[in-house]
This record gives sequence, C-alpha cells and structure tokens, in this order.
Amino acid sequence: MRCWHPYTQMSLYDADPPLRIERAEGLFLYDAQGNRYYDAISSWWCNVHGHGHPRIREAVARQMERMDHVMFGGITHEPAERLSERLVEIVPEGLTRVFYSDNGSTAVEVALKMSLQYWRNLGRGEKSKFVCLDRGYHGDTVGCMSVSAVEVFRKAFQPILFPVRSVPAPYCFRCPLGKENFSCGVECAGYMEEALKEGKGNIAAIILEPLLMAAGGMLVYPPSYLKEVARLARAYDTHLIVDEVATGFGRAGAMFACERAGISPDFLCLSKGLGAGTLPFAATLATDRVYDAFLGEMESGKTFYHGHTYTANPIGCAVALTSLDLFGENQLLENVARAAPRIEEGLRSLADLPLVGDIRHIGMVGALELVRDKDTMEPLPGTDPVFRAIRREALRRGLFLRPLGNIVYLFLPQCTDKSELDDILSRFIDTMRGVLR
Repeated sequence: MRCWHPYTQMSLYDADPPLRIERAEGLFLYDAQGNRYYDAISSWWCNVHGHGHPRIREAVARQMERMDHVMFGGITHEPAERLSERLVEIVPEGLTRVFYSDNGSTAVEVALKMSLQYWRNLGRGEKSKFVCLDRGYHGDTVGCMSVSAVEVFRKAFQPILFPVRSVPAPYCFRCPLGKENFSCGVECAGYMEEALKEGKGNIAAIILEPLLMAAGGMLVYPPSYLKEVARLARAYDTHLIVDEVATGFGRAGAMFACERAGISPDFLCLSKGLGAGTLPFAATLATDRVYDAFLGEMESGKTFYHGHTYTANPIGCAVALTSLDLFGENQLLENVARAAPRIEEGLRSLADLPLVGDIRHIGMVGALELVRDKDTMEPLPGTDPVFRAIRREALRRGLFLRPLGNIVYLFLPQCTDKSELDDILSRFIDTMRGVLR
C-alpha cells in the first residue's frame, strides 16, 4: 500500500492497519468483507445527510451535464450566485459577502489574509497580530497552524510559523482559574482582554471556534464566553474570526454555533458540512465593511490576491444548495434538538466508569475525557493501550470510532433518526463498559 494516511503513526508496531472501506451508504461504512460500521464520527465531522444521499447524487449528475468546472476569476455562474444568496439569508446578520475556496484550512487562511490586508488597506498596517486560544485548532496550512495552539500539530513546523498570542481556552473541566464548571461568570475571558491590552492596538483579529473546540479535545464552553469575546473585539477595534468549519450547519444545535451566543462576527469560516460531507468545498463570509476596504482601482494596491483553482466549483455549489434544501425538507435542526438530550443521557450513563473523568456534549457531539485518576484528574495518555482496545471493540460491535488523544467521542450526522441513535448509543455504551469495566 502506497497511501500515506493523515495523523497515523507510521511505526509498524504501533498502528493498526487502516480499515479498507469498499462502499458507504446512509450512516454506514462497508468493508471489503461486507461488514458494516456506523460512521460515528461523520467521516471527520463532515457528513450531514448520510452517505450517498440520492438527492445529492442527482444534484452532482445534473450539474455535471451542464458544467463541471470553470475558473471564478472574471467569470460568474448561476450555482455560485444562488448559493451566495442562500448563505447570506441564513448566516448571522451583517455577513453579506461570500468568498469561496475548497476546504476548512483555506477558509480560515482567507479570513486571516483578509483581516491583515483590511487594516493595511486602511493605512493601519501596525494591526498585524492575531490572538487565539491555547487549545484551538484551525487547520494544517501555515497560517492556520500559526493561529492554532495544539502543539502536536505544529511543533515540527515551528520555523515557518508566524508568532501569535495564545490565551488559556475556556476548558471548563480543567479551568485555568480553578472555578466550577459553567458557574464562573466566564472570568477566563479576562485572559483575552489582557492580550488585547498588551497588543497596544496592534491586534488584527481574534480567532476561535464557537462553543466547541473540536481537535483541541471536544471542549464545550458556554455561550457567555463567546459573547464576551465578541464584546471585547468591538471594544478594542479588532476583527473576530469565527471558525465554524466543524460546528456549522446544525452540528452544535443551531444552524451556526455563534447564533447560540447571539453574536455576529466579522468573518465566518465554513466547510465540512457546507459540502454535505460529499465534496471539498468552503466559504468565508465577511461584512460589507470588510469588502469595501478592498474596493479601488487596480493601481491602488487594494486587490485581494488570493484564489484557488476550484473556487466556487459549480458541482460543489449544487451540492451545497441541495444540502440546504434537505435541511428544511427534513427538519434537521429539529431532529438535532430531539437527539441532543438523548446523546447526553447516554453518555451520562457512563459517568460511573473508573476512567471517565469528564462528559461533554453539544448538539450531535458527545465526548468522554479519560483520566488515570478521577480525584487528581491526571489525563490518561492517548498512547495508552486502552484506546486501541476501544477502537477494536467498537469495530467488533459495528461502530467506527477514532479517539482523539484521551478523548473518546461521537460526532453524529445531523440526519440520525431515533432508532439509529438508540442503536449507536447502545453499541457505544456496551463498547465502553466492555473495555473500561
């Protein structure tokens, strides 16, 4: 096998061989032997309507008959225009301009570059620094790694990263201020204000994931924290970049997680669910205020020199439009609202297990943080054999899981119905009790 798999230990002694999947349909993955597994992490957090949805397939085929791809520089087309209008209708108020790219990392890179150039175009080039959270993750391109702070993803590339200020994340289980979960008045937002003060007017933007920090450990934090950060961004004349690549499109209980805090950012980064888990597709939304800073003659130097070959790919646009139609037709947000309490209830039933330190939940996402000792909260290393045992036992029970460090989690498609959810939770609970009892 010549495939180099992402985030996989290359040692022949440490890694299980990759699971060879032959086909995918609905919530299931099927291997070469015909065994089926629930795709319990939505194929890296992107699947929305299940695999191979007939309407999505039809949209791809229909668009292919008309136009597969055309460059988006100096050209426009109906699928992109329609999708832009649809997105502006559903995103938080004030986000009126849509810039297309092709994955979550590029959606974030676009926002970083737009923010930086916005200040330069206004003659305020000193505003060139960024503030992020110390458990944040925003992608694997250089700019994204720079504003991420999960060290395992960036330490090998430190020489090419630009400096940023990271502040303690609202990690409620391990509160940096030693406060009780969700009852602290989000005093940890004080770290953000301190960073803005020390920035002395040189901060271009704050970037964070709203309410759920996915790769940082499936950390769930209160809407009040996000609301306070938005207030600070306004007070210190700083952009707020909200990365909804993982949390958007109903995953966290609202169409966009930032809606649960009642805030509207300067930049909104979308991918994963935007393409319904079918095609790589992304968008960065910005305000008219940002857009206007790039207007001018070619000689003005205000042009945003950024583009991707597959920007506004018509097939991707067609998939996204169909996906949004399915949201309404199948009442997916209502489905998430019904499913969320059941997911939390299922995970809470595992609280008595000796290695379960914390239980976190939001929308279609539920996570267990495993610890060596509940009293000291010492983390169980992600290299502990128990995680391989969990993966294997889950596969034996028809469930595909992929623990994240010391976090075992479910990240379910928004279309998961009651019977499917009950079955998944039963298999998950049996897996965890079978391994951790």
